[in-house]
Amino acid sequence: RARHTGPPDGGWGWMIVAGCFLVTICTRAVTRCISIFFVEFQAYFGQDYARTAWIHSIVDCATMLCAPLGSLISNHVSCQVGIMLGGLLASTGLILSSFATSLEHLYLSLGVLTGLGFALCYSPAIAMVGKYFNKRKALAYGIAMSGSGIGTFILAPVVQLLIEQFSWRGALLILGGFVLNLCVCGALMRPISLTEDHKTVPEFLEQDHVPETEKQDLKQMSICSPLIKVWSHECLCYCSWKEYDFLLMPGFMVLAVSVLFMAYGCSPLFVYLVPYALSVGVSHHQAAFLMSILGVIDIIGNITFGWLTDRRCLKKHRYFCYLFAVGMDGLCCLFLPVLQNFPLLVPFSFTFGYFDGAYVTLIPVMTADVVGTSSLSSALGVVYFLHAIPYLVSPPVAGWLVDTTGSYTASFLLCGFSMIFSSTLLCFARLAKKIKKTHLWSLTNDTGMKQHIWTNGAIAYSVTAELDQKDVEFLAVDTNSCSNR
Repeated sequence: RARHTGPPDGGWGWMIVAGCFLVTICTRAVTRCISIFFVEFQAYFGQDYARTAWIHSIVDCATMLCAPLGSLISNHVSCQVGIMLGGLLASTGLILSSFATSLEHLYLSLGVLTGLGFALCYSPAIAMVGKYFNKRKALAYGIAMSGSGIGTFILAPVVQLLIEQFSWRGALLILGGFVLNLCVCGALMRPISLTEDHKTVPEFLEQDHVPETEKQDLKQMSICSPLIKVWSHECLCYCSWKEYDFLLMPGFMVLAVSVLFMAYGCSPLFVYLVPYALSVGVSHHQAAFLMSILGVIDIIGNITFGWLTDRRCLKKHRYFCYLFAVGMDGLCCLFLPVLQNFPLLVPFSFTFGYFDGAYVTLIPVMTADVVGTSSLSSALGVVYFLHAIPYLVSPPVAGWLVDTTGSYTASFLLCGFSMIFSSTLLCFARLAKKIKKTHLWSLTNDTGMKQHIWTNGAIAYSVTAELDQKDVEFLAVDTNSCSNR
């Protein structure tokens, strides 16, 4: 296939966006709609909140925990193969779930098998959008990720209707057939070959913008043992380093920690919004309508935030747009316990849905800004992998709090504070980075001061943040001059 010097920002890329849009409908929207089955499962199997909540937790956890596996298949086999295989597994899991005789059966079929199928589809489809777009990346992601909101808006009342007409077993069986559309989505994912994906070690070393420290480290990495040279040529030596070198970036580390708290805070709300609404006297159809509102406003958040952050005035401030959206969702969760009727829950669904769509759109954009396009697939696999444990733990913990206290207040407060902490952590990290950078430049004006840096592999770090390439080059030269004295 033809090799492109950079992302084409259009053409077949819009078909990739359409494919990713359908993938998010079949994965994230279907996962959200599992919460509509919550009351049915609880009544049929006669279990408490905590045990029933494990179903949704395991689906989300398996989807995120196996995200690196999806990236691995996409990188080394084919994105098309990975998504088609995932569609078959997810459909099989939903169909088997319609024959469940116990919660444990649902844990394995609806939780593990369906979640694994979703994992093989989700992160590779999102990464493909990043490979086709650069200038309009946020807008492309906004459209692609809006499938989650549109899917929730459409599927929530449809699933409720299917449950009433065919019982929960029939509804799961029909969803199993619907999810087979993932195989069609996989067929749309035409691979693209970018020049930066095929740089060898010699080509990389010849680039002028590569710091001397990175060149020296790569040269040392190229001097491998004879066994490795014979076994892998340059694959084990260079490619593995290139794929996962982002793990040591301080910017990525901070993002990873914040994602853990954000994921813990956002997951329980999608599980317990419908049960909470029913507990305060809202009807079944109105409770399902709340999920629909959340879904359709999610779409607006996806597209408008994607479009706005692509504008010149906000493109440099995507970081703060992301943490603002996460913080606003946290505030919504804090106010939820005092909203105890349908007219008050409607504005909540509007607000939470909008900002949920906003930050979900910016997750892959921020990841690309931190690690670059060439490592985006692997980095997204890691980012979604980090969602796994919070998604697994938070709904059962919230259910345990409901069972223990007899109220949803503690659960929603914990979610809200978790998301606010995630936003605050990112804010302080960025402020610390700016302060350190300002202090660094002030030190460079004093020739009597010595620079103290810690070098790890090919990346130079300050005490609190990652230095950009210009800082690294300057400090490397200054350190050499000091040593020559």
